[in-house]
Amino acid sequence: MLNYSFMQNAIFVSLFISILCPCIGIFLVLRRSSMIGDTLSHASLAGIAMGLLANINPILGAFIFTSICGALIEFLRTYFKKYTDLILTIVLSLCVGTAITIISSGKLRANADSFMFGSILTVTRFDMLLVLFLSAVSVLTLILLYHQLIYISYDEDAARLAGVRVKLINYAFSILVASAISASIRIVGVLVLSSMIALPVATALQLGKGFRTTMIFSIVFSVTDIMLGLFISYYINVAPGGFTALIAVAVLVLVLIAKKAKSSFSVKTLS
Repeated sequence: MLNYSFMQNAIFVSLFISILCPCIGIFLVLRRSSMIGDTLSHASLAGIAMGLLANINPILGAFIFTSICGALIEFLRTYFKKYTDLILTIVLSLCVGTAITIISSGKLRANADSFMFGSILTVTRFDMLLVLFLSAVSVLTLILLYHQLIYISYDEDAARLAGVRVKLINYAFSILVASAISASIRIVGVLVLSSMIALPVATALQLGKGFRTTMIFSIVFSVTDIMLGLFISYYINVAPGGFTALIAVAVLVLVLIAKKAKSSFSVKTLS
């Protein structure tokens, strides 16, 4: 299996996205904005369709359009401060409408289905370089903005009073989310992409550790989910995206069961 170049490419990309997605996802979860990932994953489908229509790399098209939609969400927060779900509905409608219109027009020279479900066969060398670049820039930006992002995630108003440039950092973070989503499309697919951003973080949160430890465990769970999903899906001949999502849910359930069992055992020991 590892002798095939397409599998080597897929493993390379999977390793990077399994690190990048939870690093972005933990801040989204702390902000209670995990559904933004779902909205922007649908935005990426419209970006893919535009990229295919314009005959440019679809991942690049997804990154550009998703970045614009991320900035649009942040812009609309000025007008709908108390209605985040309404903002997401507006942007989601724009993205899905755009994607369906372009795909159904019959003008695309390539099939967009592989981007919806994920496919290890479609990962090219250029995709690898693009994912490497997007991941490197994103991780570097996260390191530089680490403390400000934590501050904003826990209390945005307090961060603003403390002099943190909240609006600018929020726009930058929107582009980081777009970067993570664009990098993950080839392997995971649009339909289940948001699960790779949120589920490893949700699993790590059950351990009840501090922020940094939770982030580390989020990456561990993410690598486990994506690698298991990639290898097993290859052997049973199914789309890696959907099966990876099932693995992620299964790991979450196992951690919840283990946590419950440990709690019950502690109670019995004390009694």
